[in-house]
Amino acid sequence: MWQTLIIQPMVNLLLWIYDILGHGPQMFGVAIILFTIVIRLITWPLNASQVKGAQAMQELQSDKEWQDIQKKYAKDREKLAQEQMRIYKERGINPFASCLPTLIQFPIIIGLYQAVIRAMAATPLDMLNLARTIYPFQNVSNIIPLNSTFLWMNLGRPEGIPLPFEVSFLPNGFPLLALVVALTTYIQTKLTMPATPPNPNDQAAAQTAAMSSSMAIYMPLMLGWFALTFPSGISVYFITSNLLGILQYAATGRANWSNLIPGSKNNTPAKK
Repeated sequence: MWQTLIIQPMVNLLLWIYDILGHGPQMFGVAIILFTIVIRLITWPLNASQVKGAQAMQELQSDKEWQDIQKKYAKDREKLAQEQMRIYKERGINPFASCLPTLIQFPIIIGLYQAVIRAMAATPLDMLNLARTIYPFQNVSNIIPLNSTFLWMNLGRPEGIPLPFEVSFLPNGFPLLALVVALTTYIQTKLTMPATPPNPNDQAAAQTAAMSSSMAIYMPLMLGWFALTFPSGISVYFITSNLLGILQYAATGRANWSNLIPGSKNNTPAKK
């Protein structure tokens, strides 16, 4: 199922876009960027759900009915949890909706990694695996071998700018893209965090806020490490996806830019 539902469609979509672009220098990098845009469009309902869920959770914190319930059952955690679930159900709120787009990214990341590796087809065995993956309508002879050059990178290898001296822990050179991946991931995560801390009595909101805070630390580090060690085509995907996510959230007028400043107390989100 993984091969049929994830790997094959991704490989074929990526190669089809590359074929349409004309196989020239830089075109495989452009194909990855366009591929990312397509993935973003496909997952648009999930991202819209993320924005809607974050907005609903934020508005609930100032809702008088919910505040009265929290005061009334402040000492009865079980009853408070029941009332909380009732409020969520009545208003169609999913407290964990903001985490779904991030979780959805993981199979896409793994699928894209395998798609890039297979598309590169560096060995006879890779060529055989690629031939088994490509749909019959694709003209393989016109596509393979790919031109993997994009800007200063070979998209089939980890990115790095050569240094004038050797650094043991940077075998590929200065990891510019890995830093950009980590930075854009951090910005995207912080922008979607609530503008004000949740009420401590709201357990689900507090858990969601704690999860978001943890992700703001771990996601940039994890994706930065992926960018450092995986083929640079993955980094191009990460950066494009992050920038599109930032633009999409900023377009809602609710991006909390003050979250980007450590220790900032003016956590008021942008207004429409």
